[in-house]
Amino acid sequence: MASLGTEDAIAFGVAADLTYTVFGATNSSPQTTELFASDRAGTLMKYVKLGALQAAVLIGVMAFRAGSNGGGWARAFWPAAGGVLTGAMMWAMYAHALEAGKGQSPPAAGRR
Repeated sequence: MASLGTEDAIAFGVAADLTYTVFGATNSSPQTTELFASDRAGTLMKYVKLGALQAAVLIGVMAFRAGSNGGGWARAFWPAAGGVLTGAMMWAMYAHALEAGKGQSPPAAGRR
């Protein structure tokens, strides 16, 4: 495995940021998922799955390109690790929100 050099750290950070950005672009917040879990669980998780798929494709391209630029597996590891770790944390957060909100009534329209 490559040493924790500056390029590796940047690749990890960019991959993690990209994953957060994709989830942010395709999903509402985990709070919204929890609030509306009983009414729209399938729809809410559909977009989590679509976000995960998009992030996986983009991170896969990043890892492949990093690995093909010399260094092989050691270079591909950090972008893959950043994306996989962040994607797993996001998935867990949304899954938790979904379970926490099941059986609860959604908030009344206009109530603050």
